[in-house]
Amino acid sequence: MPIVAIAQIKVGINRRPIKQQKVIELIESIQANGLLNPITVDQNLTLIAGLHRLTACKMLGLEKIECNIINCADSAHARLAEIDENLIRSELDALERAELWLERDRILDSLQLRAKPGDNQYTYKSSKGSETISPPPKTTFELAQAVGYTERTFQQGKQIAKSILPEVKEAIKGTALAKSTTALLKVARAGSKEREEAEKAEKAIKEAQLQQEELQHKARLAEAARTKQRELQLLTLRNVAAQKEAKLKKKPRKELSPLTREITAQDVLNTQPGDQWLLARHLVYCGDTASDEFIRCLPSHAALAIATPSTIWQHDYLVDEARIVAVLRSAGHIHQFCTQQRMPFQYELLIGSIYVALFSYSALTEPQQPIAIEGVEGIVAFLISLYSNAGNFVIAPFIGHGEALICCERMGRICFTGDLESQRVSQAIARWQQWTGKQVNRGN
Repeated sequence: MPIVAIAQIKVGINRRPIKQQKVIELIESIQANGLLNPITVDQNLTLIAGLHRLTACKMLGLEKIECNIINCADSAHARLAEIDENLIRSELDALERAELWLERDRILDSLQLRAKPGDNQYTYKSSKGSETISPPPKTTFELAQAVGYTERTFQQGKQIAKSILPEVKEAIKGTALAKSTTALLKVARAGSKEREEAEKAEKAIKEAQLQQEELQHKARLAEAARTKQRELQLLTLRNVAAQKEAKLKKKPRKELSPLTREITAQDVLNTQPGDQWLLARHLVYCGDTASDEFIRCLPSHAALAIATPSTIWQHDYLVDEARIVAVLRSAGHIHQFCTQQRMPFQYELLIGSIYVALFSYSALTEPQQPIAIEGVEGIVAFLISLYSNAGNFVIAPFIGHGEALICCERMGRICFTGDLESQRVSQAIARWQQWTGKQVNRGN
């Protein structure tokens, strides 16, 4: 069975939400017995089956994992394989199953593997008239048989997935109603007249949009410009240290300024407000992390921000800089904190003795089981593993003991961190240097 580096495995955006308790149980099993069942990936190392197993291995700090590699013709066939794997899971509720049925049907239709009403055995004859196209498209009855349900149940499931609005689905998920086909059908059929009117209007809008070629052209230009801007900013951030070194090498030795000499441990200890340090791909800022100067250093699409504040909170801006903001607080302060912030609160977790408040503009799935992790660094590692992927940006506006910085270094993320206390900044940089054995560079 092939062994693959975990960092090479790609996880698609359509994966089902992670169940925390299952990950914890898998961690205990892997520690005791190793990985009993390999994950499944396609030939491009895109995950097909085993997200919980992969997550557990990541949290254990494993670098490689056993894989079953299957060949898929393209991304559509890979997604079909992923859906079919999910459909055999016994823990799927009626709503989840219905959504997968509908998506599977649409993919088959796009691949011309879905028979249309009125088709018969003569429809799929080749142009020669004697040979039948292989494999022939499947009817609804055949598709229902393939997933082990009656045609009526299959059709009802697709009606549920197609007719219930996304925001209503979010309200249903995680409740007992998500398991009841009868209840879901009632919801799906409610407002059928209004749905028809909306679909008719949306179709008219779509047809009008197709005629607006000039607007579409401008939209493509804007998107291309934004993409280029993002690429240039990321490239500048990652290469700024190398660029500075290259410029300094062009100067004669006798003209070297204090900024061109090698950074020493004493330089780090003498960190002053306003200093910026580049630690490989990470940026460390000494000063007020609620200031415009620090905010200008941040990327525009961070995956996660983790805050462990010990001073006055002025960091509501984080929710506009990161997809998810996690704030660690003790029991006596979490409720007051959540009610006083303008950030969109989702829910809070109790991990060990620390409360974690989660904020996001997007709905987040709340774990239903306790999470058995102790210590701030363990909690930080758990949050980074859960809410970001390798190469993502993580913001930590309170550097603490460098917990987020070290975890990002270990897990392949890029950290933007800082603190008002210069001593904390120096200690965190020194800890990173000791852990990595690498040198730091000035960023300003």
